Amino acid sequence: MIPIDIIQKTAETLMDKAAIEIPQDYLDGLQAAADVEDGDLSSFVLQAMLENYEAAKEDRRAMCGDTGTPRWYVKMGNETQIEGGPIALEAALRRATANATNGVPLRPNRVHPLWRTDHNNNVGIGAPEIEYGYEPGGEWIDLITVHKGGLFGTDYRMLFPSDGIEGIKRFYLDSLVAFGKRGLACQPAIIGIGLGGCKDTCMVLGKRAACLRTVGSENSDPKIAALEREFKEIGNSIGMGAMGFVGKSMVVDCNIEVGYCHTGGMQMSVHAFCLSSRRAVARVFADGRVEYRTDPDWFTDYQRRETVEWDAPAMEAAE
Repeated sequence: MIPIDIIQKTAETLMDKAAIEIPQDYLDGLQAAADVEDGDLSSFVLQAMLENYEAAKEDRRAMCGDTGTPRWYVKMGNETQIEGGPIALEAALRRATANATNGVPLRPNRVHPLWRTDHNNNVGIGAPEIEYGYEPGGEWIDLITVHKGGLFGTDYRMLFPSDGIEGIKRFYLDSLVAFGKRGLACQPAIIGIGLGGCKDTCMVLGKRAACLRTVGSENSDPKIAALEREFKEIGNSIGMGAMGFVGKSMVVDCNIEVGYCHTGGMQMSVHAFCLSSRRAVARVFADGRVEYRTDPDWFTDYQRRETVEWDAPAMEAAE
C-alpha cells in the first residue's frame, strides 16, 4: 500500500520542478529551433527564452510569469492500493497544488467563471483537473503534473471522412496561423492533434498529445508517425517563428493521437502546449521509493489498444 504522505510530498516536489525546470527533451528541441532560426525577432526571443530557463533554474523561480493552470494526470498499475483510497489521493493532490501556489510561488490563476472569485491557491470547483489511466500489473502510481496555459492555443472542428488528410492539414494550418497572428499561443510549442473520438474525447486526446508526449517521440502507427513528421515540417514553413514573429520555428514537434469515432464524422482538435512546456513526472512504489523523470510515458501499447481483451504476449507475438 502506498502511503498518502509520500504521495503528497512527491506531488509538491513535482509542482516545483514543473514550474521551474524545463524538460530536457523540450530544451533540446528549442535549441535545435534556435540553431536554424534566421528571423531577427524570432532569434532574439528564442535566445532570451533559453537564457531565461537557465536563470529560472539557478534562482529557483518560476520560468514564466504566467504559471498556467496546474493539472494532474495519474496512472497506476492494476494492483495498486493507496492509503485512504482515491478520495485521499485527490485530497493530497489538491493540498499539494494549494501549497505549491504559495510556496513556489505560482500565480493563482483559477477563478469562478461567473463571479471571478478565487481562493488564491489554484484550487476550486473542478480545479485542478485530475485524469486517470491504468496499466496491467504492478503496484505503483505515476504522478504527472502539467502547468498548461489556460486561455487560448486550442481549437476544434468537426470534419468529415471526405475531407481526408488534406482537410486535416487545412485545419491544422488555419489553427497555427490564427495562433500566431492573433497571439493565441506562445510559440514555438509542441503541437498536439486529436483525431476521432467524440467531441470531449477528441479534445482530451489532443491535449494529452501536446502535454504527455516528449519531443522526438513518434506514434506507434508508422503512417501516423509519418504524418507527425510532415506536419512538423509544414508547420514550420508558413513564415512564422517565435511568438508569431517572422521566422521558421513555430513547431518544436507535432504529436497525433487517435480514437475510434462515429462512422459519419472525423473530429479534430489542435492544441499548442506552451513556449514554457511545464511538466514533471514521478513514480511512487509501495515500498516508498520515488523515481523522478520528465517523460510521462502515457501512450503505451495498452493505452492504444484496439482489441476487446488485452493479451500482451499474444499481441507481441503477432507483431
